[in-house]
Amino acid sequence: MVESIARRTKTIPGGWADRARTIAAKEIAPALERQLEELKAQRAVATNDPGISARPRGEEFYRWALKASTTTSMSPEDVHEMGRRELQELHARMDAILKEIGYTQGSVGERMKALAKDPKYKFSEGDKGRTEIMAFIQNRLEWIRAQMPRAFNKVVNPNMEVKRLPPEEEPGAPGAYGGAGSIDGKIPGRYWINLRTPDLHSRYSLADLTFHEAIPGHIWQGEYTHEMPVIRQVLAFNAYSEGWALYAEQLADELGAYDQDKVGRLGYLQSLAFRACRLVVDTGIHAKRWTREDGVKFFVDMNGSNPLEVASEVDRYCSWPGQACGYKVGHSEINRQRDKAKTALGAKFDLKAFDDTLVLGGNVPLDVLAKNVDEYVRR
Repeated sequence: MVESIARRTKTIPGGWADRARTIAAKEIAPALERQLEELKAQRAVATNDPGISARPRGEEFYRWALKASTTTSMSPEDVHEMGRRELQELHARMDAILKEIGYTQGSVGERMKALAKDPKYKFSEGDKGRTEIMAFIQNRLEWIRAQMPRAFNKVVNPNMEVKRLPPEEEPGAPGAYGGAGSIDGKIPGRYWINLRTPDLHSRYSLADLTFHEAIPGHIWQGEYTHEMPVIRQVLAFNAYSEGWALYAEQLADELGAYDQDKVGRLGYLQSLAFRACRLVVDTGIHAKRWTREDGVKFFVDMNGSNPLEVASEVDRYCSWPGQACGYKVGHSEINRQRDKAKTALGAKFDLKAFDDTLVLGGNVPLDVLAKNVDEYVRR
């Protein structure tokens, strides 16, 4: 840090390097030492219990965490059972496709693990594979941009770019993440892709990941907030944000992304099933005294998920109780509201008007989302 400041201020009067060196030695280094000592003290009394329920008032805290994450009053048992139910429904759809393409033996999870080993669905190793991944993403972004007028009346043009995560961040990071750019437009929305190893991604799952993070997912939805008051631009609710991104995956499927790609549809359904697994695993760890290993095993065995990815996922759930439950709860509620609007409006239901209602209403708790849909139906 001091070297950087020295380099950037060498032609600017003021003794900036010496001042930075003094701050680093007298303030930053002692603060880091205190932090290190505190970590050592905590490690000495830490246990191997990964769930918040093992902590004082942990069960009470977890109920609050679920409420904050899902903006509902669902209990841990409600969420757990919802996850198992939706996982069963999704696996039934996956089972039919797997049989069509010749994978007939074993559980859905076992067959998805076998599919993941098929070389034709893998990217090349090393930098060649990284180049293939970036080209694949650009191809899917070009396709999905062209479909957006079929799903929205108000179409935006997100200022965005695809970037590799800094290599030093990759080992503990998810496969990808994305978000809208700055309010003033100077910083574009970014779809960050983890390229630690090309094996993190497959040819049947990367399209779906792109729709989730970029268009019409997080970056696309965030673009609509730029016309709102500042408080609406910065205020976010997990169940809406992540529920929308899963709904974006669904929209891509409904717009034809996988009409000629059955295996790609498998990747999409596995993504939804992954989020259903989250409901089971998060509540399992924090309300049912599961171990970390129980959580990893459930993902791998039940859903055929990549063990390289889910180990860091489960660590995230251990340290962030409830957050992972917002995704599927939000997605299911959006679909419940869509079904309700279809029933109420019949032939008058218009997908583009409904989708406009979701994004133009902004990032809101799920009960407010329901009121926005009620108003759309009334109008």
